[in-house]
Amino acid sequence: MVYVRNRNNHRKHTHDRRRGFIPALGGQRITYLVASATTALLYCSLLGLGLLAANDAVPYLLLAMAAHLTTVVIVYPWYRLVVFRARGRSWLAGYLRFYAVGLGFLATSLAGLPVLVELFGLPVMAAQALLLAVSPAVSYAIHRAWTFRENTNARPR
Repeated sequence: MVYVRNRNNHRKHTHDRRRGFIPALGGQRITYLVASATTALLYCSLLGLGLLAANDAVPYLLLAMAAHLTTVVIVYPWYRLVVFRARGRSWLAGYLRFYAVGLGFLATSLAGLPVLVELFGLPVMAAQALLLAVSPAVSYAIHRAWTFRENTNARPR
């Protein structure tokens, strides 16, 4: 028996394999959890490096703001392209929405860090870890409903 390899069948098979990868991970919620954990790790790494480099010469709240801005710029493409697979809107508009949500969490950090650090005596990194613990569930709901929602008025391509 002779088997002939057809390019179209090969492309279809390869495409099916790639499409099956995300569902194998459990879909959007799992990819979001991975992205959220990676985001928290990146943010904490940047904050920790800033704290070490500054050696108390720069206020920790300023370092938290810098780490937050840097993290949001780095992770936005991953959330847009991989987690929520947003299409149709401009990158800038999507980024501004993404950053607006992030500003809410930054405000929580800027208000909560001094309370946990100054009043309760926690180290900055431990205080930030406590504040980060609640953000994934809330941010997922906001990003799904607002930041990356489907554009119902978009014209089909």
